[in-house]
Amino acid sequence: MIQQLRAAWARYRRDREEELGDFTTTYRVIPLTVLACGIGVLAAGVAWALLRLIAVFSNLCYYGRWSARMVSPADHHLGAWAILIPVAGALIIGLMARFGSERIRGHGIPEAIESILINGSRVEPRLAILKPLSSAISIGSGGPFGAEGPIIMTGGAFGSMIAQFFHVTSAERKTLLVAGAAAGMSATFNSPLAAALLAGELLLFEWKPRSMIPVALASATAAAARVYLLGGGALFPVAPHLGFAGSAVLGMCVVAGLLAGMLSALLTAAVYFFEDAFMKLPIHWMWWPAIGGLVVGIGGWIFPQALGIGYDTIGALIQGEVTVKVIWGILLVKSLIWAVSLGSGTSGGVLAPLLLMGGALGGIEAGFFPHMGVGFWPLVSLGAILAGTMRSPFTGVAFAIELTHDVNMLLPLLAASFAAYAFTVLVLKRSILTEKVSRRGLHLSREFSVDPLETLLVRDVMRSRPEPVSRAAGAPVAHLGETLTTVVYRMAGSGVTKMPVVDDGTRIGQITLEDVLGARTRNLNEERTRERVLKIGPIGRPTPAAGGE
Repeated sequence: MIQQLRAAWARYRRDREEELGDFTTTYRVIPLTVLACGIGVLAAGVAWALLRLIAVFSNLCYYGRWSARMVSPADHHLGAWAILIPVAGALIIGLMARFGSERIRGHGIPEAIESILINGSRVEPRLAILKPLSSAISIGSGGPFGAEGPIIMTGGAFGSMIAQFFHVTSAERKTLLVAGAAAGMSATFNSPLAAALLAGELLLFEWKPRSMIPVALASATAAAARVYLLGGGALFPVAPHLGFAGSAVLGMCVVAGLLAGMLSALLTAAVYFFEDAFMKLPIHWMWWPAIGGLVVGIGGWIFPQALGIGYDTIGALIQGEVTVKVIWGILLVKSLIWAVSLGSGTSGGVLAPLLLMGGALGGIEAGFFPHMGVGFWPLVSLGAILAGTMRSPFTGVAFAIELTHDVNMLLPLLAASFAAYAFTVLVLKRSILTEKVSRRGLHLSREFSVDPLETLLVRDVMRSRPEPVSRAAGAPVAHLGETLTTVVYRMAGSGVTKMPVVDDGTRIGQITLEDVLGARTRNLNEERTRERVLKIGPIGRPTPAAGGE
């Protein structure tokens, strides 16, 4: 009886999978989601541990005490001796990368992308230890980075390791890796929606329920766990702004977005300019972070607020509590030492520095643009620069709102973020994250669209007068109602390029690889052929146009 029930259930699942529908998701998503939620809780613990570890190293390096309380390196009293602290931290990171794992170098997100693209979403267990430790040393010794990139990579590493203990496909392992990465970001900033959007816009390379459901629920679980570990509420609270400030202000938001896009392009170019410069040095890359650390030390001596994560300075910018001198110090000193040290190959994240520099840009704009309340322009530019630099506009909008809980900023952020996104998409071939991947010999497309082979069926392209096709016993066939994607996969799996088309067991035609490529040609014509469908007739009424243009 039990065997019969199992067989019936298997037939039901097989029939459901073969039916055409909006989505291809199966019941497999349920156990995957349960596992992802467990990874979300673990990632929240990882975020808490890494933030505390950064605090420990900051206290040790700049104040000579053992404490896990978050402090800013800017308040130290070491004088010029503080220049040596980032150098010492960078030397340790160089040694860890040389003799531990070279993959601890970099932002964290490009490394996660690379693991997904070429390693089957497999991450080495030692990376889960070395990455957070190296990042804590880097940031704790004054590195001008954020903790979110390393937390994203570390959360992803734990997600991948857990997945490797289970019998899952490479695609499911990718989902669990990204679930850990999104959960880490969610727990760090209390931003579950932005983390889920970042996963969809940047890490998953698909927008399917089979992956988005586990990732989103892992992000939500991590945000819930954060309340018990780090507290809840907005990370940078601000008084609510006007729901709609007028069309003129909205136009200025577009201008602010374009300026943020320009700054995004400049920062991206600066990072890779310095990376290219380091690659020309006649010394081993292990020593490059120390040179970058020296630049950080000198910059921090000139402008102490440039050291460390800078969460306190971001909050002050949004509250309008910083001077013009500090704003220019962020734009000039912080951006320079960040670009140099990141180009040197040390370990650190990019989100918090981008927030800081975007907020500083908005602080400058607040002196020229209409006054819309405290923190309005810093918040607009903060979201826009994130959207432009990472090419993730929805993430930029959601992230800025979740950081402040000011939903009234939705419209200004939407206008500014997509203006910045448009600028960088047109000006730069790749983002600051994907350029790193490209330099490692990989290419990826950030555009998601419906495959034309999914919209056409066998009956749309088949040949009704078939040529003779030799059919061995059990050779594959195509059915009238199948999509071309199904047929292509069947061709790839069997090694054949021609298939008989059958309907109710009767052969009625055939389909070839050439026919499938013809479907691609249709899509190409739709992309390239321009035509005027309507034209104005003699009495002012629209009439169908005769030809194309």
